[in-house]
Amino acid sequence: MGLFKRNPFGHILFIKKWLIRILGLMTHRRFRGFNELQIEGSEIIKSIPDTNVLFISNHQTYFADVIAMFHVFNASLNGRLDSIKNVGYLWNPKLNMYYVAAKETMKSGLIPKIFAYTGSISIERTWRSQGKDVNRQVKMSDITNIKKALDDGWVVTFPQGTTTPFKPIRKGTAHIIKQYKPIVVPIVIDGFRRSFDKKGLRVKKKNVYQSFEIKEPLKIDYENESIAEIVEKIEYAIEQHPSFLKVIPQEVLEEKERLNREQREW
Repeated sequence: MGLFKRNPFGHILFIKKWLIRILGLMTHRRFRGFNELQIEGSEIIKSIPDTNVLFISNHQTYFADVIAMFHVFNASLNGRLDSIKNVGYLWNPKLNMYYVAAKETMKSGLIPKIFAYTGSISIERTWRSQGKDVNRQVKMSDITNIKKALDDGWVVTFPQGTTTPFKPIRKGTAHIIKQYKPIVVPIVIDGFRRSFDKKGLRVKKKNVYQSFEIKEPLKIDYENESIAEIVEKIEYAIEQHPSFLKVIPQEVLEEKERLNREQREW
């Protein structure tokens, strides 16, 4: 790899590699130390192509969710089945991995700006800005950048666009799936909002059960399934369909209400 080789977004891969290594070393104990991340399904990571893969996940914190994915994906690619033991897997990280994030979040301070260099596809949210509800058009440059990232590698997106549980799935994710036909791999995480603060930077509580489940790729008829049908598949796949509210524990419902209050105050 040339010292100044860049990815399609102009990021120097040598710098990106070292940022991932350093951030990975700094955060490893958050998932294997203060808390123990229980991983399931990581064998799926080794069976998917190197490009045009879209990971969809529920969302619990701004940054810890993605950081966990960097750990799990790179550990899996280096032969560690359902484990992030021995942080040596970070020496040769996957560099063509990207994640969709709100532009205002990634510009909110020095740390988010550093995180952005590791693979953020920063987009302008069409429904919320600076804590207020808005209604604006999707920027075509944002869609183009997601396509560019899919052509180059893997993309992680959080189709609810918020850390509040059981919010509706944004149709934009379904449109991207239907238009670009990626392999869609669902991920379900839990325990992150109990162990970290809202941003996912500070450990709030130790010895919390954290789970990270990678599911089989979705079977999607890209030509014939409607946007509504794809949205419903996403809801079930990441366990955010309203029907799941009937079977979740009371403490999760209480946590959901607490997050709703925080969001209103925010």
